[in-house]
Amino acid sequence: MTTPPLRQRQHLPLRPLWICRTGAAPWPCAPARLHLWHEYAHDRVSLAIYLSTVLHEAAADLYRLKPNPGPDPADLFARFLGWTRRHPT
Repeated sequence: MTTPPLRQRQHLPLRPLWICRTGAAPWPCAPARLHLWHEYAHDRVSLAIYLSTVLHEAAADLYRLKPNPGPDPADLFARFLGWTRRHPT
């Protein structure tokens, strides 16, 4: 049995739903958080900037999918940025 290429094993977002392509959990899922945590190990500010941009894109996509009542801003913040101040779960 061969190991799938790295790109196929990564936990990437499926847009516009913003779920993990690998496990269908809300993205960033736990494996994606861990990967991002390690990728940005020496530059946490850049991690926060990247995730702020992604949060903005996700909010727009999710609002287009379900405008009423729309995504909850506090939930989106916790999901995309809230975990960055501590080790990822």
